[in-house]
Amino acid sequence: MPDLRLRRLYLCVGWRDDMAQFLTSVVRAGVDVVQLREKVLPLDAQREMAAIMAPICREFGVPFIINDSPHLALEVGADGVHVGQDDLRVATCRDILGPEAVIGLSTHSTDEFDRALVQDADYFSAGPVVPTPTKPGRAGTGAGYAAACQARSDRPVFVTGGVDASNVEALVGAGVRHFVVVRALTEAVDPARSAAQLREAIDRALSAVPVQPT
Repeated sequence: MPDLRLRRLYLCVGWRDDMAQFLTSVVRAGVDVVQLREKVLPLDAQREMAAIMAPICREFGVPFIINDSPHLALEVGADGVHVGQDDLRVATCRDILGPEAVIGLSTHSTDEFDRALVQDADYFSAGPVVPTPTKPGRAGTGAGYAAACQARSDRPVFVTGGVDASNVEALVGAGVRHFVVVRALTEAVDPARSAAQLREAIDRALSAVPVQPT
């Protein structure tokens, strides 16, 4: 199982016509976890994307995660699955994928995180910090929620929602150590440059922290 404690920059991305070029460029620039997050396209299209993404992630030693479906993750040879509060339970995913798979779980409130901590997930996400189009209708939690979750967890907590190079320093200052990005890279004019800038901002901010807890 990949060790996620030192993974810092987690990309969620859906279908792209230029996926091979895009993904290779951002992974080279510092993305170190990748999730295929596709809520709309049929299963065949997701398989097609996964077939492009999985070999690139393997080449660079980057964990490849499938959103929502442990069955698809198993089929395409992904490293694991990420599920939300309304998806299959973590225990069910573990039964399907086995003990070595990576399983992530989304949380959006203290109550959800309390319940998450007793589940067999390898990492959690917390947020969104601010409202975001990728989570329509969901209010922002603020950075304090993600930081408080990390302080209580023995596993990595990845903050979501509006992360970019301009706010990473403040998020690290609040106690966040792991970051999920979507639009900062998927909508970038130059994804490789944006990924490099984001990774540099994360590493610079973390280097100023005397001790870097997971």
